[in-house]
Amino acid sequence: MRAEGRESRNAITTLLYRYGECVDAADFAGLSNLFVQGRLLSSAAAEDKKGMKGPEIERFYAATNRVHEDGTLRTRHLCSNVIVEVDEDGDTATAQSCYVVFQATGKLPLQPIVAGRYNDRFENTNRTWHFAERVIHVDQLGELSEHLRFDLAKGNIRYDEVVPDRN
Repeated sequence: MRAEGRESRNAITTLLYRYGECVDAADFAGLSNLFVQGRLLSSAAAEDKKGMKGPEIERFYAATNRVHEDGTLRTRHLCSNVIVEVDEDGDTATAQSCYVVFQATGKLPLQPIVAGRYNDRFENTNRTWHFAERVIHVDQLGELSEHLRFDLAKGNIRYDEVVPDRN
């Protein structure tokens, strides 16, 4: 593998992990910065093909996630089985990976609360990789009462109900 390929894969993998760090820390501004040039979609919101970008993500996550006394979500996102494919010209890439989210709170012991897959597209602009699109697929659900303010099991999440001032 060429040095450029390793550097690209490393930068892309770092973005994958940065997403989990931001969510776990309830750093929704940092999370939205990851998608200034890209969009975030969920398979649970099938009717919404637009997804969310930048500040919409910050508002959505702040409105739907339970931030605990320590200022975090009391979660740990683990990302695994990462497969990154960089195109030959080095300007676009895709990645697929799996995730599991663990949570422990004063009310609940440490346990997995959700697991699924990410399908990502990336672009390289001015020698910097960034998300172009992330689609979140939820495959398994556990106890989410200490994590989310809505029932993810119902599906058909309507972003506009949470982020009404969307453009």
